[in-house]
Amino acid sequence: MTQAYPLQWPDFIPRSTRREAGKFKTTLPSALQNVRDSLRLFGSDSSKPVSDIVLSSNVSLGHEKPADPGIAVWFKWDGEQRCIPVDRYQTPAANLQAIHHIIEARRVELRHGTLALVRASMRGFQALPAPGSASWWSVLQVEATAMPEQIESAFKRLASERHPDRPVGSHDMMLISTAPANKG
Repeated sequence: MTQAYPLQWPDFIPRSTRREAGKFKTTLPSALQNVRDSLRLFGSDSSKPVSDIVLSSNVSLGHEKPADPGIAVWFKWDGEQRCIPVDRYQTPAANLQAIHHIIEARRVELRHGTLALVRASMRGFQALPAPGSASWWSVLQVEATAMPEQIESAFKRLASERHPDRPVGSHDMMLISTAPANKG
């Protein structure tokens, strides 16, 4: 189960190395309410209720600018756990407001597109792998400090080995985050 504290950041999204001030004119209580309202409205608009909402952070009450202002909102939608994490901004309020805008963007997709379009865009927010499972570097069989070129090379090698068009590959094996390493 996802915890509110300490921050449960999804392995598939790297943490920001620089933080901006942001131009949001909101308070922490307002940003929290905006996220709650957006999730409720998104569930209503999609006819797929949002449940099991967990707001995860390293923030303690009373700190306007904590050392780690990152926020990850975990929830279930359409039968799957999703996570929208943001740590781009210097304050928890700004990161929450950004999450609110991301959810609102999915609502716009619903109004002007289809549920299938939203499902496709929400795939990027699936909580795969879940907290506590294999890290991205162990999945790619590289060091945690690997350079971008090494990461790309490892990904291409594994994708080539596991591609459905290969004799030993399959669609499931292409889901590198869950497939066992191919030893051959």
